[in-house]
Amino acid sequence: MSASAIGKIEDVFRREAGRVLATLIRLLGDFDLAEEAQQDAFAAAMEQWPAQGMPENPRAWLISVGRNKAIDRIRRDVFFRERIFDRELAAARVDVAAEIDESDEAIFGDDRLRLIFTCCHPALNQESQIALTLREVCGLSTQAVARAFLVGEETMAQRLVRAKRKIRDAGIPYETPDPTVLDQRIDGVLAVVYGVFTEGYAATAGTRLIDVELCAEAIRLGRLLDTLLPDNAGVMGLLALMLLHDARRSSRVSDAGDVVLLDDQDRSKWDQNEISEGLALVDRSLAARGQVSPYAVQAAIAALHVRARDKRATDWPQIVGLYEVLLRLQPTPVIELNHAVAVSMVDGAARALNLVDSLAARGRVTQYHLLHAARGRFLQQLGRIEEAREAYGMALKTATLEPERRFLAARIAAI
Repeated sequence: MSASAIGKIEDVFRREAGRVLATLIRLLGDFDLAEEAQQDAFAAAMEQWPAQGMPENPRAWLISVGRNKAIDRIRRDVFFRERIFDRELAAARVDVAAEIDESDEAIFGDDRLRLIFTCCHPALNQESQIALTLREVCGLSTQAVARAFLVGEETMAQRLVRAKRKIRDAGIPYETPDPTVLDQRIDGVLAVVYGVFTEGYAATAGTRLIDVELCAEAIRLGRLLDTLLPDNAGVMGLLALMLLHDARRSSRVSDAGDVVLLDDQDRSKWDQNEISEGLALVDRSLAARGQVSPYAVQAAIAALHVRARDKRATDWPQIVGLYEVLLRLQPTPVIELNHAVAVSMVDGAARALNLVDSLAARGRVTQYHLLHAARGRFLQQLGRIEEAREAYGMALKTATLEPERRFLAARIAAI
């Protein structure tokens, strides 16, 4: 098989994996069986497509083959059962291309977005909705999903297993939600899209800080959501937040691939078109009726950063105030940490260190490298060099992304 043929097949797999799996889950009613069927279908494609050519509708082919292989697997497992059960399975062996087309709701305008809404099922708690969708539909690694919830990889793997078991045991249907109930699922959907963007903006592990394709996909989904649910404060706030962060992308990494902190970034490289669009969305989101969205507040903080002509012009007191609002809306450890960093710019490192130490004492973020890095920075500013070196060392120990590890190693060497 030529390298180009393998590349084309791998491109199909990468593009269609989430959609194939979600459809198989709906057809088979079992998460684990659907995953096995997906893998069997991909293996069959690798064997058959190079010789027979790629089918006209690769996704329909993969789903049809996957379901038929799942039926074969069930048949082998239940061979001893009544023949009538076997006949029912045989009757289910059909070409699913028509069914696939009918299931694509035109209102969503995009298969992946439809599937994210489908998988954010209200019968699951929101954490399970988000984690399963990030892992199975969006293709993030278990390690990346674990980081999103500040838990260990093994803990997240166990949670994913339990969520799949609940889906199977409770017979939760994976059906496209009616357009009238989209608002009931939007919080989970927004968290999924932001999770994709976050992994693109600062990868969990590997050699690259930024995954441009993931960032672009999240922003694309955000634009689709803004069309689907216009004037939704959360949607506008999230899209604004992603655009304002993405606008700084080219200045966040040096030519050598190293991290460049905000204070040291070349602001002339920032994308002014994305900034203009993001700022307009911030204003729309904050002016929308109803409860203020946490995403709108985060976007307002990002707006203050991009509006400052240089680091000295940054309105840190207002940023601290916005973080205090955000903590009332969404009191998470990451937001607490970001609040502490902002406080350090207004009230000094001593108060910020007290806030971080209080957060660490609660035990939820002891393996979060950015907490230890912030703590090292505050200790260094206070002249407590040995403690700062230890804190940076802990940050280095828990960091898994190479550019961040190089940055932390340089900090340790410098002190």
